[in-house]
Amino acid sequence: MNSHIDIQTACSEPVPEEDDLRNWLHTTLQGRAPSPSPELCLRLVGEDEMAHLNQSYRGKQGPTNVLSFPADLPEGLGLALLGDIVICAPVVAREAAAQGKSLQAHWAHMAVHGALHLLGYDHIAAAEAAEMEALETAILATLGFPCPYPDTVSEEPVTP
Repeated sequence: MNSHIDIQTACSEPVPEEDDLRNWLHTTLQGRAPSPSPELCLRLVGEDEMAHLNQSYRGKQGPTNVLSFPADLPEGLGLALLGDIVICAPVVAREAAAQGKSLQAHWAHMAVHGALHLLGYDHIAAAEAAEMEALETAILATLGFPCPYPDTVSEEPVTP
C-alpha cells in the first residue's frame, strides 16, 4: 500500500515527528482502506481552531482531541481520498497527563482513532464502540503501545 498523507501543522505546541504520524496512519490504513493508495490530510491545531471546528460541525463548545471529516464523494468517482483528520495538540497533551499516559502513546491513539473514523468505524452504539476500541487496541499493540482503554478487556482478540 502506498498511502499519501498530507500533514499540516497549524499550532505552536510540540507535535510528533511527521514520520511517526505517517507510520501510525499507514499502519491503521494497511489492509483496511478501500484503495491501495489512500489519501488523507492530517491537520495539527491549537485550541482556538479546534473549538471553532467543534462548534461549527458538532455544535459543541470548546476544543476536543480529534475530529474526522470523511470525504463525501459520489460513488464511481474513483478517487482515493478518505478525508481529513484534525488533532488538537494542547488537548492531547492535557489528556495524556491527566490519564497518566505517555504523550507519544496518546498521540498515536488519536491518529489511529481519527483514521478509523475515516474508514467508517464509530463508537456511538455500544457494540460499535466495543469493535472500534478492540481494533484500536490491536493496532496500537502492533505499534508497540499499550491498550488505551485500561478498564476495558476484550473478550475476543481482534486481528490488527
